[in-house]
Amino acid sequence: MAKGALFVCLGNICRSPIAEAVFLHLLKERGISHEWKVDSAGLGGWHSGNRPDSRARAVLAKYKIDYNNTARQIETEDFVEFDYIFGMDQNNIDGLKREAPANSKAKILLLGDYDPQGDKIIRDPYYDSGSEGFEKCYKQCLRSCTAFLDSLEKDQL
Repeated sequence: MAKGALFVCLGNICRSPIAEAVFLHLLKERGISHEWKVDSAGLGGWHSGNRPDSRARAVLAKYKIDYNNTARQIETEDFVEFDYIFGMDQNNIDGLKREAPANSKAKILLLGDYDPQGDKIIRDPYYDSGSEGFEKCYKQCLRSCTAFLDSLEKDQL
């Protein structure tokens, strides 16, 4: 039975696609990608069908991480299809909790809660002029996704 992880930010072109790509990369490295269904979405649909921000794509390319998904808006079914839905900041978490239907099976989690450095909020770098915020987002996602997967492995021991 596959597990499911959905990464959510506001528009699905910066933080959540980076988190999705990093998570998929880590699953592939661990040889367990076949055990997971992974996707990302935005709370809003403004960018639906678009590729991630060019700065997000550049950061992923820098670390040789493939990504070819496009933005979409979260749907009611996602709360039943996925086991874990990760928000990037408290506004994302609040929005997810408002959207969640009564029959939601997904655990709504703040991805940064898993960051071993304690950097809980993955700030939206969309309005930044450069790519530093995207680099920071990548590093936070890498630490948090690694720690989350490690925590699941410990639970299975």
